[in-house]
Amino acid sequence: MNATSRSAVIRQPQDAETIGAGKPVSVRLLIDSNEAGGSSSTVEVTMARGADGATPHYHTLSDELFYVADGELQVMAGDKIVTVGAGGALVVPKFMPHAFGAAPDSSARLLIALTPGVERHDYFHFLERLAQGQATPADIDQAQKDYDNYFLDAPQWWAERNANRA
Repeated sequence: MNATSRSAVIRQPQDAETIGAGKPVSVRLLIDSNEAGGSSSTVEVTMARGADGATPHYHTLSDELFYVADGELQVMAGDKIVTVGAGGALVVPKFMPHAFGAAPDSSARLLIALTPGVERHDYFHFLERLAQGQATPADIDQAQKDYDNYFLDAPQWWAERNANRA
Protein backbone atom coordinates (compact mmCIF):
# COMPACT_ATOMS: atom_id res chain seq x y z
CA MET A 1 0.00 0.00 0.00
CA ASN A 2 1.48 3.36 -0.94
CA ALA A 3 1.10 6.63 0.94
CA THR A 4 -1.45 7.98 -1.53
CA SER A 5 -3.93 5.12 -1.21
CA ARG A 6 -5.43 6.58 2.00
CA SER A 7 -6.77 10.04 2.65
CA ALA A 8 -5.97 12.28 5.57
CA VAL A 9 -8.66 12.30 8.25
CA ILE A 10 -9.53 15.80 9.41
CA ARG A 11 -11.92 16.76 12.20
CA GLN A 12 -12.63 20.46 12.54
CA PRO A 13 -13.22 21.67 16.14
CA GLN A 14 -16.88 22.46 15.55
CA ASP A 15 -17.47 18.95 14.16
CA ALA A 16 -16.25 16.98 17.19
CA GLU A 17 -19.00 15.60 19.42
CA THR A 18 -18.61 16.42 23.12
CA ILE A 19 -19.87 14.08 25.83
CA GLY A 20 -20.31 15.53 29.31
CA ALA A 21 -20.11 19.21 28.38
CA GLY A 22 -20.44 21.34 31.52
CA LYS A 23 -19.63 18.41 33.83
CA PRO A 24 -16.41 17.84 35.81
CA VAL A 25 -15.16 15.61 32.98
CA SER A 26 -15.93 16.05 29.30
CA VAL A 27 -14.71 14.09 26.31
CA ARG A 28 -14.43 15.42 22.76
CA LEU A 29 -14.59 12.58 20.27
CA LEU A 30 -11.97 13.43 17.67
CA ILE A 31 -11.08 10.63 15.25
CA ASP A 32 -12.00 6.98 15.76
CA SER A 33 -10.33 3.85 14.46
CA ASN A 34 -12.85 3.21 11.68
CA GLU A 35 -12.13 6.69 10.28
CA ALA A 36 -8.34 6.35 10.58
CA GLY A 37 -7.98 3.00 8.86
CA GLY A 38 -7.35 1.33 12.22
CA SER A 39 -4.20 3.33 12.95
CA SER A 40 -5.46 5.25 15.99
CA SER A 41 -8.41 6.43 18.06
CA THR A 42 -8.22 9.93 19.54
CA VAL A 43 -10.15 11.93 22.12
CA GLU A 44 -9.61 15.12 24.08
CA VAL A 45 -10.46 14.94 27.78
CA THR A 46 -11.06 18.02 29.94
CA MET A 47 -11.24 17.64 33.72
CA ALA A 48 -12.10 20.15 36.41
CA ARG A 49 -9.73 20.64 39.33
CA GLY A 50 -9.03 17.28 41.00
CA ALA A 51 -11.64 15.42 38.91
CA ASP A 52 -11.26 11.69 38.38
CA GLY A 53 -10.77 10.70 34.75
CA ALA A 54 -10.50 6.95 34.14
CA THR A 55 -10.60 4.34 36.88
CA PRO A 56 -7.87 1.67 36.91
CA HIS A 57 -7.94 -0.44 33.76
CA TYR A 58 -5.80 -1.89 30.98
CA HIS A 59 -6.01 -2.58 27.26
CA THR A 60 -4.96 -5.79 25.47
CA LEU A 61 -4.81 -4.45 21.91
CA SER A 62 -3.37 -0.94 22.06
CA ASP A 63 -0.75 1.28 23.63
CA GLU A 64 -2.13 4.58 24.96
CA LEU A 65 -0.49 7.96 24.43
CA PHE A 66 -1.34 10.87 26.74
CA TYR A 67 -0.33 14.44 25.89
CA VAL A 68 -1.11 17.03 28.60
CA ALA A 69 -2.12 20.24 26.83
CA ASP A 70 -3.11 22.25 29.92
CA GLY A 71 -2.91 21.82 33.69
CA GLU A 72 -1.56 18.80 35.51
CA LEU A 73 -2.50 15.15 35.17
CA GLN A 74 -2.06 12.59 37.93
CA VAL A 75 -1.45 9.16 36.42
CA MET A 76 -1.06 5.61 37.64
CA ALA A 77 1.10 3.65 35.17
CA GLY A 78 1.86 0.17 36.47
CA ASP A 79 3.06 0.59 40.05
CA LYS A 80 4.01 4.27 39.64
CA ILE A 81 1.82 7.27 40.40
CA VAL A 82 3.20 10.46 38.87
CA THR A 83 2.07 13.96 37.97
CA VAL A 84 2.66 15.17 34.43
CA GLY A 85 2.44 18.89 33.67
CA ALA A 86 1.36 20.80 30.56
CA GLY A 87 3.55 19.94 27.61
CA GLY A 88 4.40 16.52 29.05
CA ALA A 89 3.46 13.15 27.63
CA LEU A 90 3.54 9.47 28.44
CA VAL A 91 2.86 6.20 26.68
CA VAL A 92 1.27 3.32 28.57
CA PRO A 93 1.91 -0.04 26.86
CA LYS A 94 -0.88 -2.55 26.39
CA PHE A 95 -1.55 -4.77 29.42
CA MET A 96 -0.17 -2.13 31.85
CA PRO A 97 -2.68 -1.11 34.53
CA HIS A 98 -3.30 2.62 34.45
CA ALA A 99 -5.68 5.34 35.64
CA PHE A 100 -5.75 9.11 35.51
CA GLY A 101 -7.34 12.23 36.90
CA ALA A 102 -6.65 15.93 37.17
CA ALA A 103 -4.04 16.65 39.84
CA PRO A 104 -5.60 17.62 43.19
CA ASP A 105 -4.85 21.35 42.78
CA SER A 106 -5.26 21.58 39.02
CA SER A 107 -7.58 21.09 36.12
CA ALA A 108 -6.29 19.21 33.09
CA ARG A 109 -6.87 19.00 29.34
CA LEU A 110 -5.27 16.17 27.44
CA LEU A 111 -5.16 14.35 24.16
CA ILE A 112 -5.39 10.57 24.31
CA ALA A 113 -4.54 8.33 21.37
CA LEU A 114 -4.82 4.55 21.27
CA THR A 115 -2.50 2.88 18.76
CA PRO A 116 -3.38 0.79 16.93
CA GLY A 117 -6.88 2.11 17.11
CA VAL A 118 -9.92 0.36 18.50
CA GLU A 119 -13.47 1.61 18.30
CA ARG A 120 -13.52 3.95 21.32
CA HIS A 121 -16.14 6.57 20.62
CA ASP A 122 -18.98 4.12 21.23
CA TYR A 123 -17.32 3.24 24.54
CA PHE A 124 -17.82 6.84 25.70
CA HIS A 125 -21.44 6.66 24.54
CA PHE A 126 -21.78 3.48 26.62
CA LEU A 127 -20.36 5.23 29.70
CA GLU A 128 -22.84 8.06 29.19
CA ARG A 129 -25.74 5.59 28.98
CA LEU A 130 -24.44 3.86 32.12
CA ALA A 131 -24.31 7.18 34.02
CA GLN A 132 -27.87 7.97 32.88
CA GLY A 133 -29.20 4.57 33.97
CA GLN A 134 -29.84 3.47 30.37
CA ALA A 135 -27.27 0.66 30.71
CA THR A 136 -26.72 -1.51 33.76
CA PRO A 137 -23.60 -2.59 35.62
CA ALA A 138 -24.31 -6.08 34.20
CA ASP A 139 -23.57 -4.62 30.74
CA ILE A 140 -20.02 -3.73 31.81
CA ASP A 141 -18.62 -7.23 31.22
CA GLN A 142 -19.61 -7.19 27.56
CA ALA A 143 -18.50 -3.56 27.16
CA GLN A 144 -15.03 -4.45 28.47
CA LYS A 145 -14.67 -7.02 25.69
CA ASP A 146 -16.27 -4.85 23.01
CA TYR A 147 -14.05 -1.83 23.71
CA ASP A 148 -10.86 -3.49 25.03
CA ASN A 149 -11.10 -1.70 28.35
CA TYR A 150 -10.69 -4.07 31.30
CA PHE A 151 -11.25 -2.70 34.80
CA LEU A 152 -9.19 -3.86 37.75
CA ASP A 153 -8.67 -3.18 41.42
CA ALA A 154 -5.81 -0.80 42.26
CA PRO A 155 -6.03 0.16 45.95
CA GLN A 156 -2.84 2.27 45.73
CA TRP A 157 -4.53 4.54 43.16
CA TRP A 158 -7.60 5.14 45.32
CA ALA A 159 -5.47 5.61 48.45
CA GLU A 160 -3.47 8.32 46.66
CA ARG A 161 -6.55 10.01 45.19
CA ASN A 162 -8.43 9.95 48.50
CA ALA A 163 -5.40 11.18 50.50
CA ASN A 164 -5.27 14.25 48.28
CA ARG A 165 -8.93 15.00 48.97
CA ALA A 166 -8.58 14.98 52.75
